[in-house]
Formats: sequence, C-alpha cells, structure tokens
Amino acid sequence: MPGTSGARDTRGVITVSRVVVGLCLLAPFVAMVWVDSYAKIEPTLWGIPFFYWYQMLWVPLSALLTWVAYILVRRERRARGEGGAR
Repeated sequence: MPGTSGARDTRGVITVSRVVVGLCLLAPFVAMVWVDSYAKIEPTLWGIPFFYWYQMLWVPLSALLTWVAYILVRRERRARGEGGAR
C-alpha cells in the first residue's frame, strides 16, 4: 500500500479498543430503542416522570460515550502511525 512503508495493514483486526468503541456507540442506541425498559412514570425526579428524565439523561451520556469512542479511535490511529485528527 502506498505510504505505509511496509507497515502491516490492521484495519480489519478486532482489538479491545475497537470493541469498547463499538459498545460506547451502541449503548445509547439500544437504551433509546428499547422503549419498554423506560416507558413508565415511576420513579419521578423532581416531579418529572421517569420516561422523560431517563431520555434526557442519555443526552449527556451519549455525548460522553461518543467522546470516549473518539479518543480511543484517535489513540489507536496514532499508535499505528496514521496521524489522524489533533
């Protein structure tokens, strides 16, 4: 491959880092698609039904998990010598 200087191509290799990235990106999706798990009123939080505050809780959690996935992908790319975003 051009530009690899004989480096081994690891794009298709499953690593622990890639599994964690996949789980970080999959968790919010599963949490929101599985509506039966949170389609209830109790427990309320400051008078807000569980159905609403649970979904709102996932907004910052999703952002945090996406950030963790980004950091892991960036670290892996740098370790492979691909550079990547700074």
